[in-house]
Amino acid sequence: MAGQTQKKPGGPRSAARLGAVQALYQLGVSDDPKVPLVIEEFIRHRLGAEIEGDQYVEADTELFGDIVKGAWERRADLDEAIRGCLAADWPLERLESIIHAIFRAGAYELSARPDVPTAVVINEYVDVAHAFYERTEAAFVNGVLDKLARTARS
Repeated sequence: MAGQTQKKPGGPRSAARLGAVQALYQLGVSDDPKVPLVIEEFIRHRLGAEIEGDQYVEADTELFGDIVKGAWERRADLDEAIRGCLAADWPLERLESIIHAIFRAGAYELSARPDVPTAVVINEYVDVAHAFYERTEAAFVNGVLDKLARTARS
């Protein structure tokens, strides 16, 4: 409806994951990534904000910060794990930046957050993929995260 703010669905943890993927994307394309500054910027100006008429849910800032910081600090190890789940003819460098950020965030949660059930991690990041892509990419995210879960949580 024109002129009215529309509230986006999802809870604080879902909002944290979506924000974390966006922050990891920003870090990944930055010439001079500064994790604490990006985290602070997102918490102050983006998470829970109204953007283009959409009111976003307040995010779980603790989870958001943990995913961004943890995934960025462990990106080399996470990328190696992700690489092992891709088809031989699909190098990591071929991934679109946002898909790469989704995989890093999901891989981080699967390896470092045993308190979050595997199915929740996979479903949440498939939902994040749906926010940016069509069905094919979301299915790709599901398949890779499922493979990652089998090694990270075996």
